[in-house]
Amino acid sequence: MRFATKAVRYGNEPDKATGAVSPPIVTASTFAQEGVAKPRGYEYSRSGNPTRERLERAVAGLEGARHGLAFSSGLGAITTVASLLGKGDHVIVCNDVYGGTFRLFSRVFSNFGVTFTRVDARDPDAVSRARRARTKMVWLESPTNPLMVVLDIRAVSRSAKKDGLMVVVDNTFASPYLQNPLKLGATISLHSTTKYVSGHSDMIGGALAVSDEGVYERLKFLQNAMGAVPGPFDCYLALRGLRTLHLRMDQHSKNAQAIAELLQSDRRVSEVFYPYLADSPTYSIARRQMSQGGGMLSFRVRGGYKAAERFLESLRLFSIAESLGGVESLAEHPGRMTHSSLPEKERRAMGITDDLIRLSVGVEDAQDLLDDVRKALESI
Repeated sequence: MRFATKAVRYGNEPDKATGAVSPPIVTASTFAQEGVAKPRGYEYSRSGNPTRERLERAVAGLEGARHGLAFSSGLGAITTVASLLGKGDHVIVCNDVYGGTFRLFSRVFSNFGVTFTRVDARDPDAVSRARRARTKMVWLESPTNPLMVVLDIRAVSRSAKKDGLMVVVDNTFASPYLQNPLKLGATISLHSTTKYVSGHSDMIGGALAVSDEGVYERLKFLQNAMGAVPGPFDCYLALRGLRTLHLRMDQHSKNAQAIAELLQSDRRVSEVFYPYLADSPTYSIARRQMSQGGGMLSFRVRGGYKAAERFLESLRLFSIAESLGGVESLAEHPGRMTHSSLPEKERRAMGITDDLIRLSVGVEDAQDLLDDVRKALESI
């Protein structure tokens, strides 16, 4: 089956008991057993729930993985993966990383004796050079947040696996429709299902896709032991979103490409970051491992923070808001919003300066969005 058929069908098979074509939401926290040692298949919803199982099967299928695991948030998924590590273990992390991931690693897991080294992962050799005796994991985002750098997942994975390292890829920006990290050699593909998987800004969730049986068993244990699992209503909303993922991502990508090209041609914009712009430094990698450019882009305006603020506050169709991946268009200032938890020195080192704006381009009419951006640029 091709992706569109999988998206509509996986996890959404008619209910065997009733024939319902929309999956029932199983709200039970516990399940009656046939006897003391005779479980029916489900015991307690932290350990397993029929609605969650549907979502996990769907995520696995769309990522080309053997197994999927669902969580109560993207950070819940990240925390569970990081819990594979122990005191003294070392992780290599790409430079341009989600602020919440950076905060979790630097202010939580570092307290447990796990160490982290950030590298410019655009160079696979730099990743290899950062390896230590206790290195266990390489952590990538591609495209990165917020500078939209596309990393060569295949090259990094090939090198890392020679050294016996797990490779984790945050695939949130691309979604399973545009990119499949496991097919490029990664060990784990990670999503904030809050974003494109759900696609409607009405739930919080996370997911992992994995094929390695040993890694899956460890993650499954941690999922149950740590308990960061989603409720059945959130699982249902994510499943519903997956049915239209391909349709939404096509429109997100089309609209974002048009806006990126508009911004690139405007004298008030000094730099545009979008994977499918031909002059992007990682354009060739993007074309090789992504089927389209996606709905996220960032750019710098001339005039610093005041110009960025005027642009953002002049938008009418784009709402100023954190998060991303919904059908509606959003705009934000990474330095003051999504990445404000990073120390200023760290932000600047990552290229998150006061003139940087990030857009999550929705699925509205492209001409309306272009008109909104043009008018906002006139305010600078």
